[in-house]
Amino acid sequence: MSAATAEAPTPTRAIVALSFAACGSAAALRVCDPLLPRLTTQFGVGLGVAAQSVTAFAIAYGVLQLAYGPIGDRYGKYRVVTLACAASALTSMLCGLATSFQALVLARLVAGATAGALIPLSLAWIGDVVPYERRQPVLARFLLGQMFGISLGQLVGGLGADHWGVQPVFWILTAWFAASTVLLWRSRPHAVSQPATMTAASAGSIVARFRAVLRVRWARFVLAFVFLEGVLLYGGVAFIPTHLHAAYGLPLTVAGSMVMLYGVGGMIFAALSTLLVRRLGEPGLAAAGGTMLFVCLALIAVSRAGWLAAFACLCAGLGFYMLHNTLQVNATQMAPEQRGSSVALFAASLFMGQSTGVALGGFAAERVGTQAVLLVAASAVLLLALAFAAARRRLAPAAAMG
Repeated sequence: MSAATAEAPTPTRAIVALSFAACGSAAALRVCDPLLPRLTTQFGVGLGVAAQSVTAFAIAYGVLQLAYGPIGDRYGKYRVVTLACAASALTSMLCGLATSFQALVLARLVAGATAGALIPLSLAWIGDVVPYERRQPVLARFLLGQMFGISLGQLVGGLGADHWGVQPVFWILTAWFAASTVLLWRSRPHAVSQPATMTAASAGSIVARFRAVLRVRWARFVLAFVFLEGVLLYGGVAFIPTHLHAAYGLPLTVAGSMVMLYGVGGMIFAALSTLLVRRLGEPGLAAAGGTMLFVCLALIAVSRAGWLAAFACLCAGLGFYMLHNTLQVNATQMAPEQRGSSVALFAASLFMGQSTGVALGGFAAERVGTQAVLLVAASAVLLLALAFAAARRRLAPAAAMG
């Protein structure tokens, strides 16, 4: 990192604009979850078929991240995010115009392909323009958009399912992406540019970029850790509402609302991130986050007090972002010359880990119950966090520190 970059002020307006776009991406990812019952009645399909509206978006969202990283490195990350946000407005409009279920699934597939660029390339661009020593709190504040977007998607989708119908939900997403595109364009930072090595015409092929990342030992460690985080953590967290319903006797709507406190915990981390980073450092943040996740998931598994489970969900969100934000920061620095490709690999690894974890968790929950799944996830995440903290102390490249 050059001295000029280290001394440059944080491009706050651009980061706020990127956060708005990330909010739309996260909302679009989750908006069809509560719409599934409405889709079954409106289009006359079964629940399993209706779920294709979720999986089509998610598959395209995850797979296309591998392409967007090299594209961002080649043509400029902020520019690609802006264009992808504008394209997301158009693809959300296509979802709203769909008159058959097959058309909706196809539109959702295309919408996932465009929205998949927004969050990983934003993370990579922030890694380009914000010095490493200031990066973790900045990333935490940027991710407020993603956290809010998850809740926004659930809220808008639920209102559509109960009151508005399917189409108005996608008009709202269209408007959000269009407004975010305007904000991105007006906030584009003229004085801040990404390194020339990332925009040169001779940058190389997609495969060469990924190989360059994977040749870095620390990059391989980070990618392995985030894959395992996806498997172990999401393999448990995905079944918290089911466990609260079955073991606590709570209605699913109440159980789902309690899990939304997970996002509130992330917002608390964003507010306290500067203090926590200064006090604990990256290894301490990862270890403390894993310990908090262990305690909270275990409490949810064994307690039967609703208020305690709600508090544990809140604290689990704080613990998760302490661990995951530390992994994200390292993803932005594990191969700086190929930062877009690095973060794309990171996002794809997390996505594949989540998919694997939910599948394994569902298989296990049917046979041993959700309590056992949560307890295993709690113990495994603690071991993973402690292992990452130890590896960060010993193996991370010196270049990551500045």
